[in-house]
Amino acid sequence: MNLLFLNFLLIMRFVYCLCKQYLDRQKMRAGKHMETEINSFMIYLHNIKKTSENTQMSYHRDLMKVKNFMEELGIADVKKITATNLNSYILYLEKNKFSAATISRNIASLKAFYHYLCKEGMVAEDITGVLHAPKIEKKMPGILSPDEVVRLLEQPCGTSPKEIRDKAMLELLYATGIRVTELITLTLKDVNLQMGYLVCKDNDRERIIPFGNAAKNALDHYLEDARMAIVTDTESEYLFANCSGQPMSRQGFWKLVKFYAKRAGIVSDITPHTLRHSFAVHLVENGADLRSVQEMLGHSDISTTQIYMNMSRNRLREVYAKAHPRR
Repeated sequence: MNLLFLNFLLIMRFVYCLCKQYLDRQKMRAGKHMETEINSFMIYLHNIKKTSENTQMSYHRDLMKVKNFMEELGIADVKKITATNLNSYILYLEKNKFSAATISRNIASLKAFYHYLCKEGMVAEDITGVLHAPKIEKKMPGILSPDEVVRLLEQPCGTSPKEIRDKAMLELLYATGIRVTELITLTLKDVNLQMGYLVCKDNDRERIIPFGNAAKNALDHYLEDARMAIVTDTESEYLFANCSGQPMSRQGFWKLVKFYAKRAGIVSDITPHTLRHSFAVHLVENGADLRSVQEMLGHSDISTTQIYMNMSRNRLREVYAKAHPRR
């Protein structure tokens, strides 16, 4: 009797192992299947939609998290994902205290993905219509006062190649309002020192942005006296590099800005994007028209640029409230 029972247990264990292997294979196939479609979507974004690399990375990161979540539910195919499943994923994000901005971005990624799947006939219908982004409280971006900008730009004042490079990078960032990614990927041929402008490439679009004498002089000093000491590869076309001679990362430049902000005694939280915002607001305050600012910033929609006009008005009210004798 004991021998029969032991044989029964062994057979049951064997059946359990076979079932587990089958389910694991199904889950792996499901993951690969979804990953294949996600990768196809990435190719579509890159080749057809011409989206930026940052946008593609963001979509890919969001969708891979969705894939992993669906695997946990045992879903083998995107065709079997239901609106309820997607809502469960959004509830999971909310339960785990993800910010409203993160949840909104995930919903946008799903909507774009399903639009592509429908367009390509990979799914019968777009089930993302049930997803609604949470309200995001719009915060005015932080900016520096003109005095704080001057203090920040005066910090790299040494004669070492690094400080000469840092001075050129900060001056150019404030003079043009370009994005950090655009700054660290500039090449030598993107800059026309003689005419005082640079060319920024955004996928298949280009925009020309002028810069003044302060940035021009700092760049000239860097190119003449510092670049060759930093950019060790003589074939490199990059304008700026880190101390190892490699292209600088966004994080590396962020640390650089933080370091000089602390040295300048700036107590407010500051990021590289703070200089972009400050550039825009200071232009508007000094009479620049919104269309020109939009063109220089590379905004596709002028409503994005409109926020700087509103910020300028708010600052004027603050100055009036503090200074007018009959306030």
